[in-house]
Amino acid sequence: MNQEIVEYRGIEGLVYAKVIKDTKEEYKAGEVKPLAGVAELSKETETNSEEKYYDNLAAIVVNSTGADTVTISTSAIPFETLADITGQYYDENLGVFAEQERDPGYFAIGYKTQKTNGDDVYVWRYKGSFNIPKDAHKTKTNGTDSQGQELTYKGINTTHVFNKPKKSQKSINVDVAKEKADVSSFFDEVTTIDTLIAKA
Repeated sequence: MNQEIVEYRGIEGLVYAKVIKDTKEEYKAGEVKPLAGVAELSKETETNSEEKYYDNLAAIVVNSTGADTVTISTSAIPFETLADITGQYYDENLGVFAEQERDPGYFAIGYKTQKTNGDDVYVWRYKGSFNIPKDAHKTKTNGTDSQGQELTYKGINTTHVFNKPKKSQKSINVDVAKEKADVSSFFDEVTTIDTLIAKA
């Protein structure tokens, strides 16, 4: 059996939406908005496993899965967006971003990735919070050096229990090339495993 070997190559369309409600019975997110240009995204999941000994033997292994740390390299984030995702203040009338004591919330993030064979993967991460991004500013030279920003998004499971498969979740990843799911409005709102529908 021949298996196609692919890697991931490409990312675009980074968007976000505020999580308005997340209870066992209901998950609801607000308006989907563009976040910034995205150059790179990486995810690392906290996992742990430990063997337990009984009768002088390793009898069982206990596993646990923790939060996701998603590191995102972006273009310069607009001040109004930065204030929104970090829980700080933006005065629209003055065009002023004020760094202050934060009142952060939870957000969903969505984006498209691509494989080296050209197949797209559409992603929504349901719930997480943003840190204050790293940024750097350097003097101009006669070169082309410039700086973007680096965001860290800490993703966790929803409180909401989805119908499929009766568990809380962190994200949805759709292999568009399978042509099974209708993704025509995937980023119009936060799409979940329960709201995604099959193609007719």
